[in-house]
Amino acid sequence: MVLADAVNSKLPSNLSLLKSEKSEVVDGNVEWMHEEEKGEVVEGKVDWKGRRALKHKHGGMTVSLLVLAMTVTENMATISLAVNLVTYFNGIMHYDIADAANMVTNFSGVAYILSIVVAIVADTWIGRYKCVLISGFFEFLGLVLLTVQAHYASLKPPICDISEKNAHCEKLGGKYEAFLYISLYLLAFGSAGVKASLPSHGADQFDERDPKEARQLSSYFNGLLLAVCIGAAFSLTFNVWIQDNKGFDWGFGISTIAVVLGTIIFAFGLPMYRIHVTKTTSGIIEIIQVYIAAIRNRNLPLPEDPRELYEIEQDKEAAVEIEYLPHRDILRFLDRAAIQRESDVQPETPEAPNPWKLCRVTQVENAKIILSMVPILCCTIIMTLCLAQLQTFSVEQGYTMDTSITKHFHIPPASLSIIPVVFLIIIVPFYDRICVPLLRKFTGIPTGITHLQRIGVGLILSSISMAIAAIIEVKRKGVARDNNMIDALQVVQPLPLSIFWLSFQYFVFGIADMFTYVGLLEFFYSEAPRGLKSTSTCFLWCSMAVGYFLSAILVQTVNGVTKNITASGGWLAGNNINRNHLNLFYLFLSILSLINFFVYLLFSNRYKYRPQGSIVTDGNSEE
Repeated sequence: MVLADAVNSKLPSNLSLLKSEKSEVVDGNVEWMHEEEKGEVVEGKVDWKGRRALKHKHGGMTVSLLVLAMTVTENMATISLAVNLVTYFNGIMHYDIADAANMVTNFSGVAYILSIVVAIVADTWIGRYKCVLISGFFEFLGLVLLTVQAHYASLKPPICDISEKNAHCEKLGGKYEAFLYISLYLLAFGSAGVKASLPSHGADQFDERDPKEARQLSSYFNGLLLAVCIGAAFSLTFNVWIQDNKGFDWGFGISTIAVVLGTIIFAFGLPMYRIHVTKTTSGIIEIIQVYIAAIRNRNLPLPEDPRELYEIEQDKEAAVEIEYLPHRDILRFLDRAAIQRESDVQPETPEAPNPWKLCRVTQVENAKIILSMVPILCCTIIMTLCLAQLQTFSVEQGYTMDTSITKHFHIPPASLSIIPVVFLIIIVPFYDRICVPLLRKFTGIPTGITHLQRIGVGLILSSISMAIAAIIEVKRKGVARDNNMIDALQVVQPLPLSIFWLSFQYFVFGIADMFTYVGLLEFFYSEAPRGLKSTSTCFLWCSMAVGYFLSAILVQTVNGVTKNITASGGWLAGNNINRNHLNLFYLFLSILSLINFFVYLLFSNRYKYRPQGSIVTDGNSEE
């Protein structure tokens, strides 16, 4: 021993370091083998050094709190923008109300539609953890540029009251307008990345195959909605008040600080996270392969016996976890992707057919599920279109009304969205702990009612919300007309009508929000193929993105159609909302939502839920 110690003491420093690292690796492998025997290794997850993640060291509910904390701060920073940017674009940058509303809906639409692109990139190449950090940086950069432009007068048009009848206010243009758009869409790109990666990274901290962690995963998703509501509550009160009373530069600055704080909190958990291993192939690519193969094989006859369709043999894949789904007699034209021809299998590579010509039955069934979900997804777009009006035109309604709560305190119109948010904070735990168990006794369904039933309840409530909005707008315009205040200045000359009349439409839509959007998240997550679990939440963002884009198109279309039949030049034209016909627009949306609901009933009644397939792991089949 003495001789060995003497020899070791004379080793070169780099050789000693190499020995130390080798010892660390050996110790780590021994620890992993010991933990594997106890079932403590989390399959498919690694730690920040690339080693197998261990249950007692990585992930779990405690670590997920860091994800929820960033969710709170990110929503603190961005929710106020969705409801108050119209005021900024209209009052500070001097865009018309309709143009300002379209700018906001386009911004929101881009942020949502980009999320699915970023999700694919995160799952396939860079990983979700890195994606969140990179996205947080882009959010920070966009907010910094917005803050700079809001602060310096040289980057904005001259101060002018755009609400005056004969005002000729200079609009933002040229390089300053380009500066605004660059800032806005850097923020949109960052927000898209956070939406795409943060929720799924939080879900990665739990093992669905462990009963205890499966229950914790359900609690995490409830906590995610609660975190969104808490962040939104702060943003819609404090941050909106700062923007309206201290200036938008202060409001944007606070949002910047919130994003930085959230990103730092999130990054702090790196040594404790379970990190999802990226794959070289994407689940979406596998779905696309089915559609391409089906088109290529469109002239081939379908076999009468589905057992003749191509599927790998389970015993040959015993060492790998593989998903198997039974064949279903729906959307049979996609079965052509699994028709095996002699040319598809070469003798030298019997197990490697071209995936763009021949797909497994399970792969085809997953493609059928995705295709079946598309009509459900499309039927939720109209609801987002309605939401966009509450975030834009309803805020402008509020600026014409009495905003006083007490003699010295006035509620910012953009803060009215706090009503459904506060209600959600209260009703979500009530629904989860009381309503669901009660409904479960009658229906026998673990979730109380099915996901599709929950979505349908929200869709009909959104139609009712728009009908209420139309009635309230008729009353608001009646008060303006009766008091000879049609051309009254916003804020300066408020109508003798409390802004809380608008709370009715927000309240009903808040209930609709809980049913439809949460129902959609559960529906997409439970029905999506295993390879698309991480990106399934982005299907919801895509629905919302299309809704926001359609909102901008609809506003322009309605103005174009009604241009010659109204004195104001269109239902929504001009800057005087008292001379517009917003009540007719709301009524139109209510009728459109009702029609959409009946279309949804048609598709939802025909939808067949995903079958429970088997998974082969180490040669054993699990149902």
